Amino acid sequence: MIQTRIRLWNVEEYHRMLETGIITADERVELIEGQVMPMSAKNPPHAATTLCASDYLKRLLAEVALVRVQDPIQLNQYSEPEPDIAVVHLDPRKYLDHHPTPNEVFLLIEVADSSLETDRQQKAPLYAKSGIAEYWILDVNQHQVYVFREPGMGGYNQEFILDEDATLSLLAFPDVEVQISQLFP
Repeated sequence: MIQTRIRLWNVEEYHRMLETGIITADERVELIEGQVMPMSAKNPPHAATTLCASDYLKRLLAEVALVRVQDPIQLNQYSEPEPDIAVVHLDPRKYLDHHPTPNEVFLLIEVADSSLETDRQQKAPLYAKSGIAEYWILDVNQHQVYVFREPGMGGYNQEFILDEDATLSLLAFPDVEVQISQLFP
């Protein structure tokens, strides 16, 4: 049996590919565990949910956290995903000199219509291994939120699903109550 070795890319090489035009600005890709992966297309329900959820979280978390929309975070030297929403520490320069790293992330959110299994099976273990304390998936089809907490090297130790009529407090901000229905259009 012939074994094929895979060449993994690091974040620095990935950025050079973008700078030199090997990967163009209009290509929807992200670096996941050393591989340049295509991102799912954003159909109208995905885009509307991302906008609705990010606007709501910006109002709830004004002055305590920054809500970034579809911007990169750097998990390690081989992963720079672009979650739909990242709730991160305030930075007076708005992360001008670097992308947020795991110790600067309060919460990551992916919006899923056709990508639910990928977000659960690929992104959740990646985020857990990186130490992201809290990760949500907004399921646009069922109007549910998959909540992942207690990260470990093998994945998240706590996972539960909340329906549209529930409320949820963020781990980082326990006094802030999020009404699930407000995350969806």
